[in-house]
Amino acid sequence: MNRSNSRSGGANLPAVRHHNASLVLDLLRVAGERGISRLELAEHTGLTPQAVSKITARLRAEGLAADAGRRASTGGKPRTVLRLVPDAGYAVGLHLDRDELTAVLADLAGTTVATRTLPLDLGAPAAEVLATAAHAVRAVRADGPLAEDRRVFGVGAALPGPLDHRDGVLHRVTGFPQWDGYPLRDALAEHTGLPVVVDKDTNAAALGLALRDRAEADFAYLHLGTGLGAGLVLGGTLHRGARTGAGEFGHQTLQLDGPPCDCGGRGCVEALCLSAAARGDVAEAARILGAGAANLVGLLDIDRVVLGGRTVAADEDTYVSGVRAVIEERARREGTGTAVPVTVAGGGDRPVAEGAAQLVLAPLFGRAGEDGGVGG
Repeated sequence: MNRSNSRSGGANLPAVRHHNASLVLDLLRVAGERGISRLELAEHTGLTPQAVSKITARLRAEGLAADAGRRASTGGKPRTVLRLVPDAGYAVGLHLDRDELTAVLADLAGTTVATRTLPLDLGAPAAEVLATAAHAVRAVRADGPLAEDRRVFGVGAALPGPLDHRDGVLHRVTGFPQWDGYPLRDALAEHTGLPVVVDKDTNAAALGLALRDRAEADFAYLHLGTGLGAGLVLGGTLHRGARTGAGEFGHQTLQLDGPPCDCGGRGCVEALCLSAAARGDVAEAARILGAGAANLVGLLDIDRVVLGGRTVAADEDTYVSGVRAVIEERARREGTGTAVPVTVAGGGDRPVAEGAAQLVLAPLFGRAGEDGGVGG
């Protein structure tokens, strides 16, 4: 995302030391293995060289940064280059889907180093769901290359909404109203002994994709798996809405007298799309998904549509071509210009779990505060 002055400018005040450290850490993350010099860090953050030296010394002492050699200078002595130490810390990402749980262990660079997939019944009693989730956390940590001095910063849990990401409380999860009011964040933290962040599955995936691709365009991530939802990146931020309600894409009505949906409505794009997919009419499912996507493009004027989820993964080409065709036809009919590109996230449901890990890691780099900022 574009790095704006309002976000990236540093401040040489003790009260914002964590903010300044996050700025430096983020630049180290973006620089990757090639690293970045202290002078470049000062230039990009607006911090004084002295402030940068203090921050990098602290990051090195904490094991988060290390020397990456020297770079030739245009004048004076060669510059020492610093890099992020990816294995200095990890996060666990969980995707709690209606019938399956995916767990990943990701390092500071966002690289997945271990993955586990387990069966899950989201309609089972809460104690059983929590036990499965806690087991998955332990298992994926055991699978990863964790040393005793490596930190696990926390667990990100992503699942279907609606929910409140600030308090970590579930609402009437579509198809599973018994979760309404359940404090998942606190309960899972008690079971795992780790800090927990909770968000909708589509929000997590959109955050992960934005950070991974470092794309500047606004986009919508449309996840078609056991349900259908959207994650929105608008104006450089992950758009959750005031009540984490944005992105309930699957429950827009396309057919007033259509089939009933688990949300209680009729003719929702989710019900129509999943019904077509279940009877093997993938082309029709793609056309329906395209109709909903075209509505979203017209409403929000976004630059890109990204498809994901296990149902899409089963026939990516048909879904991409079908969605693209509807969007292009709408653009021609309305004379709105060139249609937006349609791509696939890849990996089926895995981007949700990977994005869930980023719910934990992104704040370390100043990338996912309450405003959902994901610039970079």
